[in-house]
Parts: sequence; C-alpha cells; structure tokens
Amino acid sequence: MPGTPIFFAKSQSIIEQLATPQPLDTVGPIAGRFIHALRLIAFYDRIGRDPVPELAEKLASVDVAAKALILAQAIAASWPENITLKRFCCRYMSHDEATIAAFMEAAVTGDQRGFEAALYGLVRPERAHRLWEGALALVAAEMRAL
Repeated sequence: MPGTPIFFAKSQSIIEQLATPQPLDTVGPIAGRFIHALRLIAFYDRIGRDPVPELAEKLASVDVAAKALILAQAIAASWPENITLKRFCCRYMSHDEATIAAFMEAAVTGDQRGFEAALYGLVRPERAHRLWEGALALVAAEMRAL
C-alpha cells in the first residue's frame, strides 16, 4: 500500500504469517519437543496433577523435564495473555506455539537477536531475559540428554 508506514506493513505481514497454521514438523526437534511438553503441562494442569513424572518419561530425562517446566512457568509469567495451545495430538501449532517455537529455534543456535526478534512487541524487554536464560537451560539439558 502506498503511504503505509513500514512498521505497519511489517506488523501486518507477521500477523498474516501467524494466522496461517504452521505444521509442528516444520520446526527442529528441540522446539517440537518443547511444544509437546507445553501441551502436556497444560493437560496435567487442567486435571490438577504434577506433570513432571509424565514429562520425564516422555522426554527421557528428569533434567529436561524440570527445565521444560521452569521455562513453561517463565513463559506463563511473561506472556501478555493466556497462551493458546493446540491439543496434544494436533499436527499444527497455534500462533503462540509458533512464536515459542521460533524463539526456541533461535536459542538452539545461540541467536539472541533472533530470539528477541521473535518476541518483539509481545513480551516486555525486561522479561525477555528470563525467557532467554530458560530457553538456553532447556537446550543445554537436551544436549546433555543426547
């Protein structure tokens, strides 16, 4: 659109991208496993049970399960609204899951700028540091578990 501010055009593009469901299998294994962990944590939260035993079994590591739970709690505390998650069996990601997967992919490669870009305008900058640290801790736990 002529005369459209660049920021608006960029925001519109991001909104259009997030409106299109992204298949879960398009993200790397660590991001994909974390999205599944978030779904499992939400399920156990709804039924009032501790998710750690099931997470540890599904992720094959108590350390990875603990780090996933810590990061999930940090996300819940930092996100501007309730996180939208798909059902555990769904092959597509919600817009929130796609954003989380994008910042996890950046954390896997140590790309802090990409991480910040994934959260830009969504999470206040002073809260992003906690998410970055949590994502790096989860990635390190996943690498140790290999």
